[in-house]
Amino acid sequence: MAEEQELRQLELLCKQLYESQDRLQQIEAEKALVRFQNSPDTLSKCQLLLERGDSCYAQLLAATTLTKLVSRSAQGLDLQQRVDIRNYVLNYLGTRPNLVNFVVQALVTLFARVTKLGWFDSDKDEFVFRNVVTDISKFLQGSVEHCMIGVQLLSQLTCEMNQISEADANRSLTKHRKIASSFRDMQLFEIFRLSCSLLVTARENCKSLNFNDEAQHGLMKQLLKLANNCLTFDFIGTSTDESSDDLGTVQIPTSWRPAFLDFATLKLFFDLYHSLPNSLSHLALSCLVQIASVRRSLFNNTERAKFLSHLVFGVKQILQNPQGLSDEKTYHEFCRLLARLKSNYQLGELVMVEWYPEVIQLITKFTVDSLQLWQFAPNSVHYLLSLWQRMVASVPYVKATEPHLLETYTHEVTSAYITSRLESVAVVVREELDDPLQDLGMVQQQLEQLSVIGRCEYKKTCTLLVQLFDQAARTYQELLNAPQSSTQRIELTIQEGRLTWLVYIIGTAIGGRVSFNNNDEHDAMDGELVCRILQLMNLTDSRLAQGGCEKLELAMLSFFEQFRKIYVGDQVQKNSKVYRRLSEVLGLSDESMLLSVFIRKIITNLKYWGRSEQIITKTLQLLSDLSVGYSCVRKLVKLEEVQFMLNNHTSEHFPFLGNGVAVTEMRCRSMFYTSLGRLLMVELGEDEDRFDAFMMPLTATFESIGQMLASAETPLFAAEEAKKALIGLARDLRGLAFAFNTKISYMMLFDWIYPAYTPILLHAIELWNHDPQVTTPVLKLFAEMVQNRSQRLQCDVSSPNGILLFREASKIICSYGTHILGVEVPKGQTYPLKLKGISVCFSMLKAALCGNYVNFGVFRLYGDEALDNALNTFVKLLLSISQTDLRDYPKLSQTYYVLLECLAQDHMSFLATLEPAVFLYILSSISEGLTALDTMVCTGCCATLDHIVTYLFKQLTQKGKKNRRGARGVAGGPSGGGDMFLHTLELNPNILRQILSTVLNVIMYEDCRNQWSMSRPLLGLILLNEEYFNQLRETIIRSQPPDKQAVMAQWFENLMDGIERNLLNKNRDRFTQNLSHFRRDINDSLKGPNMTSASSNDMMTS
Repeated sequence: MAEEQELRQLELLCKQLYESQDRLQQIEAEKALVRFQNSPDTLSKCQLLLERGDSCYAQLLAATTLTKLVSRSAQGLDLQQRVDIRNYVLNYLGTRPNLVNFVVQALVTLFARVTKLGWFDSDKDEFVFRNVVTDISKFLQGSVEHCMIGVQLLSQLTCEMNQISEADANRSLTKHRKIASSFRDMQLFEIFRLSCSLLVTARENCKSLNFNDEAQHGLMKQLLKLANNCLTFDFIGTSTDESSDDLGTVQIPTSWRPAFLDFATLKLFFDLYHSLPNSLSHLALSCLVQIASVRRSLFNNTERAKFLSHLVFGVKQILQNPQGLSDEKTYHEFCRLLARLKSNYQLGELVMVEWYPEVIQLITKFTVDSLQLWQFAPNSVHYLLSLWQRMVASVPYVKATEPHLLETYTHEVTSAYITSRLESVAVVVREELDDPLQDLGMVQQQLEQLSVIGRCEYKKTCTLLVQLFDQAARTYQELLNAPQSSTQRIELTIQEGRLTWLVYIIGTAIGGRVSFNNNDEHDAMDGELVCRILQLMNLTDSRLAQGGCEKLELAMLSFFEQFRKIYVGDQVQKNSKVYRRLSEVLGLSDESMLLSVFIRKIITNLKYWGRSEQIITKTLQLLSDLSVGYSCVRKLVKLEEVQFMLNNHTSEHFPFLGNGVAVTEMRCRSMFYTSLGRLLMVELGEDEDRFDAFMMPLTATFESIGQMLASAETPLFAAEEAKKALIGLARDLRGLAFAFNTKISYMMLFDWIYPAYTPILLHAIELWNHDPQVTTPVLKLFAEMVQNRSQRLQCDVSSPNGILLFREASKIICSYGTHILGVEVPKGQTYPLKLKGISVCFSMLKAALCGNYVNFGVFRLYGDEALDNALNTFVKLLLSISQTDLRDYPKLSQTYYVLLECLAQDHMSFLATLEPAVFLYILSSISEGLTALDTMVCTGCCATLDHIVTYLFKQLTQKGKKNRRGARGVAGGPSGGGDMFLHTLELNPNILRQILSTVLNVIMYEDCRNQWSMSRPLLGLILLNEEYFNQLRETIIRSQPPDKQAVMAQWFENLMDGIERNLLNKNRDRFTQNLSHFRRDINDSLKGPNMTSASSNDMMTS
């Protein structure tokens, strides 16, 4: 009775969770159900819930709970229990075919999961989970509902085998691939043939099927999904990136050849497309996309030509009757199919197909129609343009005798794209629709494709662009001169939109030159286009005082960036026809004069567009790109406009440098000053007067801030003004510090800032320690200052600058660290308000410690506490961070692990004196880092662990010997450090054992991408834990099947063959070599036909 009551309570909780409108009630119900899922008697309760069948939500709970139980490797179910669950699910689905859809899906998922995880489990030499098709075929012979469940079971199993679930991620990727490969070889082709035979039956009975009937429609949908799942299977374990699916080749196994050689499979899916309703036809096309992408090597040349011929014929039939493509999903899949024609076949092969001339004409018409319907399925256009882009790019390599006809048709595509985009502007403006230009990423991608297409018959492309541009510019000028009314303003907006499109298109057309051989005629045409853009720029710039069009300005900047890449810089031929045309029309006869136009435009934008962060950022990026080139920057410095910038970088001339700008928009100031710094350095040399003159505006700002901070305790203190000025200044100086990468220029900056202004920065950190808007720029400035970039900090032997710089950095770290530890931050704001600053401190400390410009031994020798203070602050900051935060914030973990590696390498004496709790925290974080997805973090942890293990091993081997260096311990650190280290590990022996088992597990069973790094600490770990290693080895050997145990034992023997009890380099290298052979043997065994038992893989991760 009590049990009955409990089941009713569970059903009620399920109802509350899924149906209640009360959020609190839902939360309480969820907590109670989680407790149920984790209780020890869950298994029997789940069966009872399924048997009662009173509540579909309770059935869902039972199915999902059982799936979790099956997936857990730690307290997993035994073999008989899992077999029972599998059989129970099949029986349950067989006797209850009319369950609610989500319950069926949950039970199907449970079946797939238990089958996958038990794939290699055997009982009396029989693999008990593999008779899938036999068991499920019983469903396929029953009613429509039974048949649909059977197809769902196969479909979900195929998906489950193909994807890496959380359960797999916690186990071994090698084991996942082994299961997937075995399933592929034994069952997948049979399942695919079964799906095709069922689809053939459906095709033959298509006229008698009623697709308005939910059951028949559902069955057909599941059948097509099953076929698609088979074809999208990851056959060779490459896990292709779905975002680049237009490039994917389907690596069909050779044993599948018969299914593709008789062309019946291809015809089947084309027939299904024509006979199915729109709600299903897109699934047939999805299968055709995969079939069209079958690897080329599956066929010989003759077979491939026949296959392609049938494929093109099928495409032709669809294009001749395009009514079915009115459905958006079907249209999208067909566009993907067209793209695959060229991604998987060569243009030379396509032109040899009998119907090629007719098909290329039909594809042209389809593309033109699609481009003109710009609002319909905009995401599909990418695939059509990609087809044309690849065909045009292949033209130089075609050796076929048949004509490719692209010169006849590509201009139609180019023209359709350009004119349709221009015509869209009026509709967007008048009907207030979403502007396609707001998704600049997609537009840029399409324009890059168009730039290649447009270069075929480039003369026609340029003629069209010139004609459309002249017409739009003339209308635009007339509208500007006409009296303004509301109608005129709308027309003006439309013309600005049209010009924006044209400027973007012209920019990418010029950028397309890089893909083709140099051609003087094309360069002359580019000159025509460039002249027009520069004339338009002169017109728009002359009107900026009355306001401007932001979109058009962004298009101009995009044009300048494209033009710079092709025609400005060290690699460009200066006799280019572009410059001849510019000289004739605008009097710009050489690159210097053109650079002058660039800089004037940059100055104009910085002066008038301070309110637009986007324009300022892109303008400064252009300036930055120009300031990097070797010859370009030397020409720039000679320009009056550049000298003006170097002498007048104040808010009076450049409003974005003023305090009126929002703090969030001040980020771009660092980029501005980096560019100015590079330009200044060209002719700076040792001229301190020139440097001081350049720094005058910054000196004045620093003096002003200093005066304001001096009155910080008085009511007259202008806090907001001082704060904004300081944030801007810190960003400016960081930009300069980045640019000054020579010793002379850097030392000028250091002598300017120290000791006059560093106290002001320290005062600001103390005053606004709780405000990351202030602390982050100041901390980042110091993090840049301590970077020994290009050896700029190699001080003279008599110079104390390196030590002085470290002292200032130490003061900043200690001040910030002390204050931030006392600041309480809301839970959701931990990173921006606290952890980001700590991360910058870690980065700063690492750069200072590894810069190689300070001898840190002198600090303790002369009683200077700067180093100890910085290191102790690091420890306090570290202890304030939880392990989960280290894991969850990649930037924080990267700065922490590189700093830790630096400390372990050069400051082991400090680590050895840490409190046990701190040392255990560090070891625990290393253990976490060893399994991190970030290879840099993982490799850094290996190096850190190697330093620690080596230090420990040396301490142990020297223990008991007389320490002759005891009295000379300046660099050796406080006495007793090593003993404290050893004592901590004696009290907590499991931590190193855990790390040893983790490293060994990764090397044996995971996709180990840094095997050499992993091998270095492993030898030390084994020598420190020999007894535990022997136990571990025995456990692994015993977990193998009896016939494999001797082989595994031999592999472990070989691993330690010739290894001595020391950590000398020669011994380490021998061990690394042995480990390489050991890992290769393990992997070969996992790939071989006889898989080790499942428990061996889970042994150490459970």
